[in-house]
Amino acid sequence: MEHKTRESILNLIEEEDVEFIRLQFTDMFGTLKNIAVTAGQMEKALDGKCWIEGLAVHGFDKDDMEQLFLYPDLTTFSILPWRPQQGKVARLLCDVCYADGKPVFESSRYILKRVVEEAEKEGYTFFAEPECEFFLFHTDDNGIPTTTTHEKAGYMDLSPLDLGENARRDMVLTLEDMGYDIETSHHEKAPAQHEIDFCSEEGVRLADLIVTFKTAVRTIAKRHGLHATFMPKPRNDAQGSGMHLRFLLRKDGKDVFEENGGLSQEAKYFIGGLKYHAGAMAAITNPIVNSYKRLVPGFGAPLVAGEGQGNESLIHVPHPGKEGYKIEFRLPDAAANPYLTLALCLGAGLDGIKRKLKPEEVYANIPKNLCEAVKRMETDEFVNRILGEAFVKQYAKEKQTEWNAYMNQVTEWEIENYLFRI
Repeated sequence: MEHKTRESILNLIEEEDVEFIRLQFTDMFGTLKNIAVTAGQMEKALDGKCWIEGLAVHGFDKDDMEQLFLYPDLTTFSILPWRPQQGKVARLLCDVCYADGKPVFESSRYILKRVVEEAEKEGYTFFAEPECEFFLFHTDDNGIPTTTTHEKAGYMDLSPLDLGENARRDMVLTLEDMGYDIETSHHEKAPAQHEIDFCSEEGVRLADLIVTFKTAVRTIAKRHGLHATFMPKPRNDAQGSGMHLRFLLRKDGKDVFEENGGLSQEAKYFIGGLKYHAGAMAAITNPIVNSYKRLVPGFGAPLVAGEGQGNESLIHVPHPGKEGYKIEFRLPDAAANPYLTLALCLGAGLDGIKRKLKPEEVYANIPKNLCEAVKRMETDEFVNRILGEAFVKQYAKEKQTEWNAYMNQVTEWEIENYLFRI
């Protein structure tokens, strides 16, 4: 990661003719938000003097959070490659703080930073690498997204079957221009489905990467006349999009997951922790109504509660490579807030190590729908400790509203199956 200072950023803005800087942050659902400032206001922005209306943003909408301030993380400064090359646009990811500079406890990015810092105090360094899946669909004559595709490509096919190959290539090159390391990219199993995989990164930087990735993918897709969606299950006749996460853990610089050339006991405990807490974490790792339509038989989703080699296993341990053993958690989907997901996964794994949870003695009971997931989360002591009781309460309220709105809808499937028969 390139070291950036206040002075180097100001110099770069001048040298590269940067006119606008987007100060970005995420709401409680991981949706990227921003305010833009001109280059002339950059010193003020770097001093943390730019503010937002907390009442207008999910997760910050409390009576005592009317005015919140954005504190830029200098390491995240990047010029956006897809914006004009004259009068360029850059971005900085920010922490959301009170007027006195103290972080807002309910901020997703702060929650992950806090969990990572607690792990570091015990000597742990946490790395992860995501497998990010998404669909590229056509838009209609008015530019409105559809679920239509004309391609028939399957797993790892190439052009001319893979009609999204050029768009995917441009996405990879754009992300590399922003300083991210891409491991591989390929067409996935379903028509119009794609995957881009990243090299391992430390926790907070990885979450920053994922939210940046989503913006880049949507932007480049639009340039190719396509719509990119991270909806977990956009079509009922095809597999859904997951966000499998592979974890690496070091303690005092040593690989925690390897012992005498094999999988360590600590690695097994880490797996036990993930299994034990998976059900309570589901409202975060699988955060929308549609998430649970991915978790059905026949489409490669994680349905088997244990660990193994099959694509329906909740946890997978790949053969070790140069970096050593990795533990792959296959439950999260593409809609998940990466900050909260990584915070819970790290906390769950370390809890498994502390409590010596043997995976063979733990049963992972995954909720069947969002309503069940929210109820599990609300009453779970571990999730409340990691995310904070106030955050869990507000998140559950928002998600219960979402579930109620869904249940109030009469779907086309119901009309088609019941109207003429009952």
